[in-house]
Amino acid sequence: MQPLQHQMMGYDRAITMFSPDGRLLQVEYAKKTVRQGSTAIGITCQDGVVLVTDKRIVDKLIVPKSVEKIWQIDSHIGATASGIISDARVLIERSQLQAQQHRVTYDSPIDIISIVRDIANLKQLTTQSGGYRPFGVSLLIAGVDNGKAKLYETDPTGIYFQYKACVIGEAEPEVEEILNKDYKESMKMDEGFKLAIKALKKSLDKNFDPERIDAAYVSNKDQKFSRLTKNEIMNYMKK
Repeated sequence: MQPLQHQMMGYDRAITMFSPDGRLLQVEYAKKTVRQGSTAIGITCQDGVVLVTDKRIVDKLIVPKSVEKIWQIDSHIGATASGIISDARVLIERSQLQAQQHRVTYDSPIDIISIVRDIANLKQLTTQSGGYRPFGVSLLIAGVDNGKAKLYETDPTGIYFQYKACVIGEAEPEVEEILNKDYKESMKMDEGFKLAIKALKKSLDKNFDPERIDAAYVSNKDQKFSRLTKNEIMNYMKK
């Protein structure tokens, strides 16, 4: 057993080298990093798409408002993340620049899939290039294209999928079970927020605190990214 462990350590250190059983171990470690990150949920609804996330404030001296876990990419697109948040910030800033350049060049908002593909392409590049490490973060990218709500997830491998509802982070198994049971395509954003906050409350249990929750949405009607206030979040907790 000992020689095999030493043999695997070589593949463990090289991002571009497959192990004998066909695995890229550094990429798998990046995915484990995401599973240890704070929970983030996205839900598409009839009238828009919602994002709800746990900011995981572990130090009572931290100012809650200073912790950002949901970002605006363009007026009609938002995103949240789980994993290494500094990695997420680099990807988000790249996407914000791409969205601005698209508006200047074409005088129209960028479509969500263009943002998703660019992020996924960069993530994939770092899985096959020496001198890099994989991005240790998964992103939920949500928005409205032509009046239709859309939600995508990208993971550290560079793959992406479109979802009706999705969760990433440490509570993924528990929240995914709740989403599979209670999600309905006919639900409105009010119901979506209620479901997401209910799932976070169950997964966080005694650690649940409204100060830890960040929430935003993009409605089909005005196609504008908006954040929920603390009072609005607390109202959803009571429902």
